[in-house]
Amino acid sequence: MPAMPTPLFECQHLIKRFGGQTVVNDLSFDIVPGECLGVIGPNGAGKTTTIRMCLGLTAPDHGSVNAFGLDMPRDALAIKARLGVVSQMDTLDPDFSCAENLLVYGRYFGMKDSDIRARIPQLLEFAALTHKADAKPGELSGGMKRRLSLARALVNDPQLLLLDEPTTGLDPQARHLMWERLQMLLQQGKSILLTTHFMDEAERLCSRLLVLDHGRKIAEGRPRELIAQHLEPDVVEVYGNGATALAQADEHAGLRAMAARVEVSGETVFFYTAQAQPLLAALGAHHELRTLHRPANLEDLFLKLTGRQIREEG
Repeated sequence: MPAMPTPLFECQHLIKRFGGQTVVNDLSFDIVPGECLGVIGPNGAGKTTTIRMCLGLTAPDHGSVNAFGLDMPRDALAIKARLGVVSQMDTLDPDFSCAENLLVYGRYFGMKDSDIRARIPQLLEFAALTHKADAKPGELSGGMKRRLSLARALVNDPQLLLLDEPTTGLDPQARHLMWERLQMLLQQGKSILLTTHFMDEAERLCSRLLVLDHGRKIAEGRPRELIAQHLEPDVVEVYGNGATALAQADEHAGLRAMAARVEVSGETVFFYTAQAQPLLAALGAHHELRTLHRPANLEDLFLKLTGRQIREEG
């Protein structure tokens, strides 16, 4: 059996409380070279607080953060020199052009101007922004700003990128272009710690996932393995006039018995089953209803583990 690679980044038993609330509760995880580790969870699950502890911006009440053989916060400057960060909020300087944003950011790492200027063309090309080198952030679309933020995070050639919901607010085309760039970084051997609310993003990019809820790790593993472990393989969605009665009325008990689980969300009924064909045949008698048969996915896993109730921010 091959030896496991030495972790590049490691958190052990992190605990963080604010007032009387425990926001992160005994959380441990690691990241190995070339891996994209995804962190998913509802609002208030502790994702952003975890990122802040990883960056030394918030001190844990208990536990440790170790990166590249160094300890946070003791070796914070040395660790940050090898990290790249893209935060949720836009932190680009509106008074500088795209090229100037990269130049000034590189100076924060003590890099020589000549070295930064040598990297700027390839960073702009990577971000598909060569034609916008002299444009200021206010002239860029949302997707362009996010790609510039990613290029800026790469100015110091980091080993590990910490990305906190990097595609929030982007349209589908901009999200796909961002995903393409992140895949390129993984192919180059970079490691990524990614928080996201997009389950398709997590499934596309992440080699491993942590699922957090109420500050605790409730699941960990490869996306497809987690789906197989926690879910039935097939999902039949039923919607249309009278669909919700299928989940409630006694006369439909036989239909529900064909599924391992039945859930209702809004006007849609979800049947989770290992044998979809008998269920689909039975539903064919209900001509007023529409059905969608699909394999179980990461969103189903997320909802099963964390619930369908909406969590408000704060």
